[in-house]
Amino acid sequence: MRGQYDAIVLGAGAAGLMCAAVAGQRGRRVLVIDHADAPGKKILISGGGRCNFTNTGTVPDRFLSANPHFARSALARYQPADFIALVDRHGIAWHEKTPGQLFCDGSARQIVEMLMGECAVGGVDVALGHGASDLTHADGRFSLSVNGRTVTAPSLVIATGGPSIPKMGATGIAYDIARRFGLKVVEPRPALVPLTLGGDEVLFRSLSGVSADVIATAGKASFREAALFTHRGLSGPAILQASSYWRHGQPVTIDFLPAQGEGWLKAAKHEAPRARAPRMLARMLPERLADVLADRLGVDGELGGLTDAKLAAAERALSAWAFNPNGTEGYAKAEVTAGGVSTAELSSQTMAARKLPGLYFIGEAVDVTGWLGGYNFQWAWASGWAAAQAV
Repeated sequence: MRGQYDAIVLGAGAAGLMCAAVAGQRGRRVLVIDHADAPGKKILISGGGRCNFTNTGTVPDRFLSANPHFARSALARYQPADFIALVDRHGIAWHEKTPGQLFCDGSARQIVEMLMGECAVGGVDVALGHGASDLTHADGRFSLSVNGRTVTAPSLVIATGGPSIPKMGATGIAYDIARRFGLKVVEPRPALVPLTLGGDEVLFRSLSGVSADVIATAGKASFREAALFTHRGLSGPAILQASSYWRHGQPVTIDFLPAQGEGWLKAAKHEAPRARAPRMLARMLPERLADVLADRLGVDGELGGLTDAKLAAAERALSAWAFNPNGTEGYAKAEVTAGGVSTAELSSQTMAARKLPGLYFIGEAVDVTGWLGGYNFQWAWASGWAAAQAV
């Protein structure tokens, strides 16, 4: 490490490494600091170890923020095609697993190595395994102590993420730094996280391991993907997506049979009156789930023995089953953190704090949270790139 830099980046994750590499290649003297002993630890575990590094369907309305327009500028200036071009330049093979979601054919480690290689091209210094302390700002320069040595720079970029997945070393230090310099923080909360069930809904935990294609709705957001019952409650892509919009005290509504039109049970009754309702449901749902739902609805007998009104009520319930989660599995199981440094405090062009020129916040530390499926990585690349143009 040298003593003086043009920019110091706290955090050697996706956003931090992107920012450092781009700034370094713009001729800036850059230092990246991370208390972890290796870079990109969250990148390495993402996408089942293959890193869902972007989503070609990235648009601003697939991000949550107190200011839904804040992300537009950065996302428009550094797009999925730009990152794909970088991946291709490094010869990393990839595939589209589901529409828009791009994964490495090999390992997520290739993305970390690519970013570190880009940092090396830019002459970036990297200090790992040492936390930064004694942060001060005076005379237009930030000063930090790293492993007993003082380093300074006119630009400080906070890319330390949020507190999700603490076992990887994640903390809320970005919020502490923001508040220290007078910036507001939108209350952080776990997002893209499994939900827990209690009370009389504990019954559904007995279905642990059962999954079904559903439409899950929380607030005004709906997602058609798989839902998974767990020993603690609800998970799977549809639930993780909905969890970002869920608030305590609100229900999560599930349409268990999104492909069925109105009146299908009544029609089934006329076609096969001797058929039992659970068996009819089991044609479209896992048998264990069909049995539980039929039992809760009181339609476990033959269809012919059930009134049309009873069948219509069952249809309505199956298309809008309201679960009332008593919580989430918390930051330990959350893929990302919603909330964070208020976008009202930052420039959407540069990610710089309006109150203190030279201080930047990027990536997950900011109150911008993407959907599941590569969106949060694209925000990391885009916000890191935007800050790198300004430091």
